[in-house]
Amino acid sequence: MTCTIAVISDIHSNAPALEAVLQDIDRSGADLIVNLGDSLFGPVDPLGTARLLRQRDDIVNTMGNCDEILLAKDSGSLTYRHVKPLLNADMEAWIADHLAVWRYEDLLFCHGTPFDNRRYLLEEVTETGVFYKKTETLQTELHTIQERGIFCGHSHVYHTLALPDGKWLVNPGSVGLPAYEDELPFPHVMESGTPCASFCMVRKAEGTGWNVEHKLIPYDWNTAADIAERNGRPDYAIAIRSGRAR
Repeated sequence: MTCTIAVISDIHSNAPALEAVLQDIDRSGADLIVNLGDSLFGPVDPLGTARLLRQRDDIVNTMGNCDEILLAKDSGSLTYRHVKPLLNADMEAWIADHLAVWRYEDLLFCHGTPFDNRRYLLEEVTETGVFYKKTETLQTELHTIQERGIFCGHSHVYHTLALPDGKWLVNPGSVGLPAYEDELPFPHVMESGTPCASFCMVRKAEGTGWNVEHKLIPYDWNTAADIAERNGRPDYAIAIRSGRAR
């Protein structure tokens, strides 16, 4: 028996990118889609994104840090002020039902880390830049996790690495926002370097381990960027068009 899981993350309201990714998933064939969160938080098309996700019955949603922000009563975020008024009670209830983590066989799926959806799993942010964490650091942080495969989003940069203890860690990248700037814990940028929508497919055949395939999907990113710009977010527009934050 084979099993195929599509892993998507960080859509950030980019419905055109999500539509292209879902079309590719349907062509490729997947038994299940796992969404690692941060779906509607953005200036492109939050309601269209919600519609695409909610009309399917094959998606497991986990809670992102920006999903949690949308459930708050108030926030100083410009993106919150754009998206929050669009959400009705039913949509907020749908977001509130997102899972903190989801487990399947020997796989674990989360937004940031298995313990905190506001932290990066693979990356460390310092005053001098962003670096991948050392192997020893990752093994220490994850020593209580029993699953061998751990999928995380949050940084929007696709990457896979293996640890000496047998664990392997995967970030599928971002479907809809391939770069951004942040101020915490220190000012930094995250950049995938491509405007393509990013996700991954995970396949397991009987008697073998899991195989991970990263996929970069072209779509009409100029149209998505134009919408972001019209909605007052040139920063999103730059990232969507280029995969760069500046």
